[in-house]
Amino acid sequence: MAAQRALRTNNEADNPSSPVLQFGPDKPLKLDAGTVLSPFQVAYQTYGSLNDARSNAILVCHALTGDHHVASTNPVTGKPGWWEVLIGPGKIIDTNRFFVICSNVVGGCLGSTGPASTNPATGRPYGLDLPIITIRDMVRAQLMLVDHFGIEKLFCVLGGSMGGMQVLEWAASHSERVFSVLPIATGARHSSQNIAFHEVGRQAVMADPDWHGGKYLDFGRRPEKGLAVARMAAHITYLSEAALHRKFGRNLQDRDALTFGFDADFQIESYLRHQGMTFVDRFDANSYLYLTRAMDYFDLAADHGGRLADAFAGTKTRFCLVSFTSDWLFPTEESRSIVHALNAAGASVSFVEIETDRGHDAFLLDEPELFAAINGFIASAARARGLSL
Repeated sequence: MAAQRALRTNNEADNPSSPVLQFGPDKPLKLDAGTVLSPFQVAYQTYGSLNDARSNAILVCHALTGDHHVASTNPVTGKPGWWEVLIGPGKIIDTNRFFVICSNVVGGCLGSTGPASTNPATGRPYGLDLPIITIRDMVRAQLMLVDHFGIEKLFCVLGGSMGGMQVLEWAASHSERVFSVLPIATGARHSSQNIAFHEVGRQAVMADPDWHGGKYLDFGRRPEKGLAVARMAAHITYLSEAALHRKFGRNLQDRDALTFGFDADFQIESYLRHQGMTFVDRFDANSYLYLTRAMDYFDLAADHGGRLADAFAGTKTRFCLVSFTSDWLFPTEESRSIVHALNAAGASVSFVEIETDRGHDAFLLDEPELFAAINGFIASAARARGLSL
């Protein structure tokens, strides 16, 4: 079963089971690295219908290990969409009212051009020959997709974590194309601590003998052990100490006593091992390197002379930021600093801090306060936009 999932992941890289938009040599993607990506493709999903005025479009941006199957079955895992609880007919983001778009980021591994995609110059997977991708590059590709649909102004752009970084980039670089934005559990830059955790993960992948300098697909191999360790380390940062204690404590795993060995004596050990091994079946190791690097490079203030408020100067976009009290990956002070910058820029902004012990991953879970905040903001923005209820 694991081998079948891995094969499906490889197949999705070039030939996704979702719609895909291909851009030829006449439409290159200009990259921050100083080069271009051409040709390239963007895999995406849409839900609902675009209205005649093309004014009801919502763009959802996915997180580091997410994908564009936000409200539909994942073709690799067979699991429901990662935000199906939020998006669909009659739900908070009602696809009877809104046209929802979600694309796989460039650099990803489920259909948009990434390191597992075939390099047209060689006929082999790109591997590390793919130029470094930034958050701004991801947004440029999304903009080309939005242009394809003939949408002049998105009603809303929302997402959490790395998705929230993309949301902020949309607001900073293309504010005239966005009516409202909802960045959740994110920051305007990656902290030194977050970069450190990502580097541990990257080194785990690259230390795996099966990585082969990034050319593992040429050898028919995958650095499964290294990627699993990277996922285990990262997953800890998505939780909170209180949540770990509540779920696992020091409970033993299917045994009554310690084994005095190195098997998974504790439930938390077994849980992390499971998280690691299931992850390698659905995600490309090089994509993990590229996307973590994109997050590390993100720094909105540095892109605007060191002053974050200048990133949002003159914006007419409406903002709502959401943070969680137990999120130590993107703590509340990160969101507050963005709110202060938006206030300095004279922007329309609201802010919600949600009390929960579920950590960073709370944005993916059934959190009633989060849903209430999103519902209230969307409803208010829709009225201001003149969208009928």
